[in-house]
Amino acid sequence: MWVANEEGNSLTVIDAATGEVVTTLAGIEAPHNVQASRDGAVTYAVSGHDNTVVAVDTTTYDVSAVESSGASPAHVIDSADGAKVYATSSADGTVSVFGAPGLEPLGTIEIGGMPHGLRAAANGSVIAVANTAASTVDLLDPEADVVVAAIPVGGSPVQVAVDADGQFAYASVAEPASVIKIDLQTREVVGSVVVSASPVQIFLTPDGRTIVSADQGTSSAPGESLSVIDTASMAIRGAVRTGSGPHGVVIDPSGTRAWVTNLYDDTLSVVDLPTLTVLETVMVGDMPNGVSFSSRKPAVAGSATIRLRIPTPSGNPPTHDESMQMPMPDHE
Repeated sequence: MWVANEEGNSLTVIDAATGEVVTTLAGIEAPHNVQASRDGAVTYAVSGHDNTVVAVDTTTYDVSAVESSGASPAHVIDSADGAKVYATSSADGTVSVFGAPGLEPLGTIEIGGMPHGLRAAANGSVIAVANTAASTVDLLDPEADVVVAAIPVGGSPVQVAVDADGQFAYASVAEPASVIKIDLQTREVVGSVVVSASPVQIFLTPDGRTIVSADQGTSSAPGESLSVIDTASMAIRGAVRTGSGPHGVVIDPSGTRAWVTNLYDDTLSVVDLPTLTVLETVMVGDMPNGVSFSSRKPAVAGSATIRLRIPTPSGNPPTHDESMQMPMPDHE
């Protein structure tokens, strides 16, 4: 598991099998989201402070690449075939496209509004983008890297999920607090369900039958539940009490276990979906946001905390050997 600690300026690496923290990678400023690559060899993170996308080699915990994004990058994903990386830039209404795994700049997709969360269909047919300011879910053609549709959703979407064959997309809507279902063939909203508090991230089980919603709420009125939703009926199947301000969520390939970041508790909840129970709570960094599952077992780390050396983006060579990592004392 990889967790982005936005105010901790760090990534927490966790062994999903044991729940143990393997190491904390410090030095990525304000990482809002993180994404393990399809093969688990690289993990990508955005730096909202530096307006960059950073690639970390998961074998060595070295920074393997860094490149400039647009202003205020929010989320990062890789394409269904793992060949490209996409990062939304919420402040300038764009999506930056890079070649994987080296983050070679391939272009910029102009969307407008405030693109935030995005996800790709497993079959590679479409990428959906939650455009918060425009109140739309925008669809991208990942072959041509162009916008092909903007679907009005009647609220402010934050994150999306797309089923494997690209038939349906789902979006979390902050106001009114709900999760909606979109038919990608007719390009219209075909279902919705009210959740316990303003949701942030959502995630589909691999079979597409269940979607979970991290109902964060606000700092003054935080939520504390993960809503579990039947996608056929768009009805709440159950809820799990996690921690204060559940924000990020991911489900493992078995479809039975979810991991939820709790923004205001600095924790990660491990949830058993069949029984709707929390199995374990793991302490992570300050204000944990994005979370990603990797099928690759985490590499052994030489220190409990590792300071990453971040190279200069845009092809400019570093003045020192900044592609290496430097261990930090455990107390930091």
